[in-house]
Amino acid sequence: MRLLKILLFLFFLSSIQAQEKLLLKKELISDWSKFPIYNRLTSNEPKPNYIDSVNVYAITYLSDGLKVNGFLVKPKKDGKYPCIIYNRGGNREFGSLKPVTGLFKLGKIAKEGYVIIASQYRGNGGSEGQEEFGGKEVNDILVLTDVLKEIKNADINKIGMYGWSRGGIMTYIALTKTTKIKAAVVGGAVSDLHLTIKNRPIMEEKVIAELIPNYENNKKEELNKRSAIKWVDKFPKNVPILMLHGNSDWRVKPEHSLKLALEFEKHRIPYRLIMFEGGDHGIKEHKNEVDYQIINWFNKYLKNNQSLPNMQYHGK
Repeated sequence: MRLLKILLFLFFLSSIQAQEKLLLKKELISDWSKFPIYNRLTSNEPKPNYIDSVNVYAITYLSDGLKVNGFLVKPKKDGKYPCIIYNRGGNREFGSLKPVTGLFKLGKIAKEGYVIIASQYRGNGGSEGQEEFGGKEVNDILVLTDVLKEIKNADINKIGMYGWSRGGIMTYIALTKTTKIKAAVVGGAVSDLHLTIKNRPIMEEKVIAELIPNYENNKKEELNKRSAIKWVDKFPKNVPILMLHGNSDWRVKPEHSLKLALEFEKHRIPYRLIMFEGGDHGIKEHKNEVDYQIINWFNKYLKNNQSLPNMQYHGK
């Protein structure tokens, strides 16, 4: 009888934990007059035809007990949609997410039939805590797979991940720590912080040394932790990765993706690398093609469940 009571008590505790809510706030942004983007929305300039088909929400959720802010974008039309976790670039407030990001950048993907969720990372955009440039704040994106369970329209069996620049670091690390991601896209992604420091020494002084805890005493170890080129063997072989890079990118030189692609070759990681001639860090010179490639990749491997490519050497 005593054993039964103990088991019932443990079951009760587990039920309480299971019911704990991670999503603390989901506030629809409906009054765009509060934001600088309003002038563009009310001007006579051409506007994307999809902005009236998506809803943008400001969200706050729990990650390691911290209140972290972000955005959620999804189609207005009711339905069950595959999900994409978007990982922003930059550091601190540089590159932080804005409502305009949700409406235009993320809305462009959401209107294709996706629920998009994005984090500011801890310490940024009014969030609690302190970011570590690829350290503990990786948990802020990993937990989003659970936050999505609380989103009515989210199909949590189909989750992809999309990161740009520093968001590439976050994406690469996340792929080695969860099995919930089915497909990934990175653009202008950092794969080797040693190379970053070599090409842009100021990044070490003004960003890396300031954000990574105890950096001066553990430089090599901390840089390696955040450099995918050092642990390619940890990548899953069932997650196809689309790598996009401009070969005129001065912020993150194309070597980052070229060298990582060669390592993916050795380990037979399913990937596609597209180098855009004359493309800058945002590959703005090929904007339409970039958008097409991103949506096509997720449609193929996330929405339509296409089989993984045969990575065994084959053919006549």
